Amino acid sequence: MTTDGDFDWARFLGRWQEEWVPDEHGTRRDRLGGPPATEEAVAAAERRLGTRLPPSYRGFLAAADGWWVDATASVYRLGGVEDIDWFGDPYGLTEIYEESLDERSDDRERLLAGMWRRALRLETESDMSHALLDPGDTDADGEWALYVYQGWSGDLPDRYPSFRAYMEARYRAFHADRAGSVTGFENDTTRAQDANVERAREEALRGHPETAAELLTEARAFGRPGAAALLRQLTTRPAVNLRFAFAGLVTDPRYTGELLPVTAAAHVEDNRYRESLGTLALGCETDDRMRAAADDLVDRIARGVHRYEPGGAFGRAVAEAREAARWGDADGAWRTIRAAVPSWSPSGPDLVAPVGLTADSVLGRVVTPERWRELLSTPRAGRDGPAPEPAPALDPPGLRWLVDDARDRIRTGYRCLWVEGVEPAALPGLIGEPGCAGLSPQPVDPRERVFGEAATGARGREPWEDRAVLSVGRTGSGWAFGFEEAPSYTPGNQFFLSPAAAASAGGRSVVLWVQPARTHSERAVHLSVAERGRELYAFTLRGTETERGGDVPGPLDPDRLFEGAAGEDGERRLLAALESEFALSLPRFALTDGVLHRFTTRSWTRAPREGEGYAVFGWSRLG
Repeated sequence: MTTDGDFDWARFLGRWQEEWVPDEHGTRRDRLGGPPATEEAVAAAERRLGTRLPPSYRGFLAAADGWWVDATASVYRLGGVEDIDWFGDPYGLTEIYEESLDERSDDRERLLAGMWRRALRLETESDMSHALLDPGDTDADGEWALYVYQGWSGDLPDRYPSFRAYMEARYRAFHADRAGSVTGFENDTTRAQDANVERAREEALRGHPETAAELLTEARAFGRPGAAALLRQLTTRPAVNLRFAFAGLVTDPRYTGELLPVTAAAHVEDNRYRESLGTLALGCETDDRMRAAADDLVDRIARGVHRYEPGGAFGRAVAEAREAARWGDADGAWRTIRAAVPSWSPSGPDLVAPVGLTADSVLGRVVTPERWRELLSTPRAGRDGPAPEPAPALDPPGLRWLVDDARDRIRTGYRCLWVEGVEPAALPGLIGEPGCAGLSPQPVDPRERVFGEAATGARGREPWEDRAVLSVGRTGSGWAFGFEEAPSYTPGNQFFLSPAAAASAGGRSVVLWVQPARTHSERAVHLSVAERGRELYAFTLRGTETERGGDVPGPLDPDRLFEGAAGEDGERRLLAALESEFALSLPRFALTDGVLHRFTTRSWTRAPREGEGYAVFGWSRLG
């Protein structure tokens, strides 16, 4: 007998009956459902209720007049045609839900508020819970939505689009419970789902993540081993929002190197803004050695020093990519990784992608969600197939993104310099603060500004000093750069001293400082260019006044660039001119979302000379 369209309720319920075994605390039941209800009995119930029942529920009753759902569910038993009746809202829930409605409430919220008085109650045994069919929440096929309300939970009821959808979900939940609690639970359904897991592994390695994810989603719902961990590798970047996703695998030597760092990275991110990172919970039994390894990983990831180091050709590509990324070339780093992905092979059947890459303190930033999808769509481990479309580049060319597509803090001002013919590591030797030990040992998030590190009066510094904390890297044309967002000072006052000359000891250098107008100051723009230790030319624009030094070339002439330029137009013209004159650029992604080495420069302001005054003002709230 086929009912509910093409759905065979008798076959579905018969399979459930054949596969049913009690949970570890339950008793065996010879029959889960009653005999089929006759059409006359269904019609009599409909006359008593004053409505025709929805198609899938009618089909169910024609196959079984009631059903034991499961003792592990909040609703234990569904009644037959003589048991069902209108709910009637005995707890006054309508008023409670209607009180929360306002002009922002959507149709779904309004339907739920009215459901309690019109719903049909199906359950006869439950844990303070109700299975409610809502005739006011229907679809094009005439199906009524089914809500499960757990009175003890305080949560919104769970909604299923139809009675059939609810029963299929309970069947999957029965399987998931027995798979985890009953030894030797095996039947045709478990074997079919395990075969789907195996097929999903192959589809994933062939670069078909959507097909694999569809298979694994169903297998996970049935509680099949390995399905959840494999699916977690395919649905998003693994090193975020984890909670025991890889429990049981992190202690397996085949997977520890990939999965333990990912789990630790997610833990660090989840606890980043708390007073303490706490202890990483792995969700499985561990020995002292594994506990120590987990604690060490949490510490290294928190300090930004963890390196993902796989073996073989893929490992060599990862090391090369890290070197590019730590100097700002996120797109070049990704190209290196992308070319090597086909050479990657899993260390065991429960791994289908190099998830450890996402926990790397440098490269984890480079692997954006779009790039992770590109990686998953690339055939690997010896599988053949076409390469996917590359994910879009992260860095726009040149400098104009500083005006057109920059983060808010950059739009509150920035200063930077470029030095030709030197490596970034040489910058501290040219313009570092006295006693500078060089670049930071590890790349640092440029936004993690250590306030007070270069502040007025810090560590015995003079109040007039202005030492920048520069994030450094290398441009595509080979210039070393240093960049600081939102500097606290303004260029162009009488004590300003450009570092361009000192930075140019071995070649050319360019210094650019842009400070938007503020409530207490005018817009300021400074440019200086030096070569071989000598400043060639410079200008400082403050409001409408321009101060020049040297012979500024025509393409960089501030009168030409800023004449008639409102707002940011003049800045945009200046950036375009610097691109053209010097082939300068800055990596947007590294400066806004990546990590870079940094150092503290010597002061960008000089000491007051004899006869020059200097004042420092401070404000505080009274009362």
